[in-house]
Amino acid sequence: MVEYNSKDWFKAVFRIHKAETINRLAPLLCGMAVYTTIVAVVVLEFWKPGPNYHLQSIATVQSLLGFVMSLLLVFRTNSAYDRWWEGRKLWGSLVNNSRNLAIKLAHIIPVVDEEDRAFFRYMIPNYAFTLKNHLKGDFVPNDLRETPGFQIKDLKLENHVPNQMAMRIFGKMDELYQKGIIRPEHLLVLNPEFQSFTDICGACERIKKTPIPFSYSLFLKKFISIYCLSLPFGYVMALHYSVIPMVLFIFYVLASLEEIAEEIEDPFGNDYNDLPTDTISTGIRKAVEELL
Repeated sequence: MVEYNSKDWFKAVFRIHKAETINRLAPLLCGMAVYTTIVAVVVLEFWKPGPNYHLQSIATVQSLLGFVMSLLLVFRTNSAYDRWWEGRKLWGSLVNNSRNLAIKLAHIIPVVDEEDRAFFRYMIPNYAFTLKNHLKGDFVPNDLRETPGFQIKDLKLENHVPNQMAMRIFGKMDELYQKGIIRPEHLLVLNPEFQSFTDICGACERIKKTPIPFSYSLFLKKFISIYCLSLPFGYVMALHYSVIPMVLFIFYVLASLEEIAEEIEDPFGNDYNDLPTDTISTGIRKAVEELL
C-alpha cells in the first residue's frame, strides 16, 4: 500500500508513480491516438464536409450517454471501494481479537508455564501470516515461527492452511483444559476471539472469490470503448485537430476509473493500492509478543 500525504497537492499532481493507470493504459491510449488522428485527417482533409455535417448530431447523443456512463462508473467505483474498506475492517478486527486473546491468555496461563505461553505467543501471529499468504495464493515459510507442538513441515499445503493453524490453537486450548489450567468459564471468555479468526477468514475469502459480475465489467469496458470511439465524429468539425488530445483525455479519465476499481476490488493482493497485510501481520506479532 502506498503511503502519502493527502494534503500535499503539489506532489500529488506532479508525482509519477510506476503503478499509475497511465502506464497500464499506454497501449490503449496509443491505439486511440492513432484512431482519432486517422478520423481527423480523413474528415478534415479528404471528406471536407460542409456546414450541414450531419454527424455533429452524435454530440447530442454522447451527452446523454455520458450521464448514463457517469452513473455506471460511480456505482462501479463505490462497489469496489466498499470491498476494499470491508477488507480493512476485517483485518482491523483480526488485530483487535488477536490482542484480546493474548491479553486473556496472559492472565489465564501462569507465568511459570513458559512453553504454553510461547506456543500462543507464536501461533496467534502465525495465523495472521498464514491468512495473509492464503489470500495472496502463496505460502512463505519464513513468515512462520516454530514452537513445541508446531513444525512447519507438518503443514499440508494442499489443504486449507489457516484452518490447520486454527486447529493447532484450539487443540492447545483443549489440552490446557484437560490439564485444568483453563477452566470451563475461561473457555466461554476465550471462545469469541478464537471463533472470530475463522469468521474473518471466511469473510475475506468471500471478498476474494466473488469479483464483480463478469457481464457487468465486460459491458462497462465495451460502453467506454464505443463511447470514446464515437467522440471524434461528433466534435472533429468543431475542434479540428484539437479533438485528438480531447478524446485521449476523456478516454484516459473513464478507463482509469475502471482500472482503479478493478485494482481495489481485490484488496488482498500485491498491488500498490492493496491493503498492507504484511505490515498488519507484523504489528499483530509485535503486540502479541509484548503481551505474552
